[in-house]
Amino acid sequence: MTSDFWAGYISGALGIIIGNPLDVVKVRLQAGNSSVASSRPNSNRFERASSLVRGAAAPILGYGALNAILFVAYNRSLTSLDSSIKDPTKPEGVALYKIWLAGAAGGLASWTISSPTELIKCRAQLDTRPEVSSWTVAKDIYRSRGWRGLYYGGAITSARDSIGYGFYFWSYELCKRWIMTPDESSHEAALKVLLCGGIAGIVTWGSVFPLDMIKTRLQAQTVFDSTEASESRSLLRPRQNMNTFQIAREVYRAEGMLAFYRGLGICSIRAFIVNAVQWAAYEWLMKSLTPYEAPVGKYYA
Repeated sequence: MTSDFWAGYISGALGIIIGNPLDVVKVRLQAGNSSVASSRPNSNRFERASSLVRGAAAPILGYGALNAILFVAYNRSLTSLDSSIKDPTKPEGVALYKIWLAGAAGGLASWTISSPTELIKCRAQLDTRPEVSSWTVAKDIYRSRGWRGLYYGGAITSARDSIGYGFYFWSYELCKRWIMTPDESSHEAALKVLLCGGIAGIVTWGSVFPLDMIKTRLQAQTVFDSTEASESRSLLRPRQNMNTFQIAREVYRAEGMLAFYRGLGICSIRAFIVNAVQWAAYEWLMKSLTPYEAPVGKYYA
């Protein structure tokens, strides 16, 4: 495997381990007045400390692979868009729109993993039954709908990933060009990588948060409430669910525009922390796995 694959894999898994508790909060805030949330109006959504790590198994296993595919696809796409690039991890001088397009291509490539991972994570986080885990959710979906069921909500997930990762790489590169200088120490460069990574995470989620909220509602509507579910019943409701456009229209009609941004604050905090660590880990791993590279921060004039 190439160095960008392993750097992406390890940094992605590390980011999920750090950020999952806040992701649980974000998903439950987004679910809002959906069928899942409205069915338990008096419940404390975080019944016990273990609920803050609920749904972590799927993204830890899946997001490492997703991040690996993302960075590999981004690097290869950027090289294809600009033949003058010798090393896509050092894209100084490359037009920023090409970086956005390469990031969008990377996001689209990672959809094959992100779609089932997001679905399993979302349902595990929203289901309050103590016996429910990522593994039981995955088995139930496959038993009820087969492999295609794992890609429920895949269209809006792919749109979110493509747009979001376009801004992810674009904002990270733009930030580095603004603040990094050739004569800074490795310590200063590392701090600036953390800052740029955190900013890139916030910009990314700000650009696609309404899409992510609709995706969460789309996936949340098929989760049974714990008081209704039994061991013999599927997590999937045997009824006709609303599609993406119907959910968007209903949310706007019932809750207004602000509903599309519910949970953005906690998501931004999570995004800054996770992506600061993730980009720092990726840069360090790339440097370690390819020792001939110049130190981080020396790439930019």
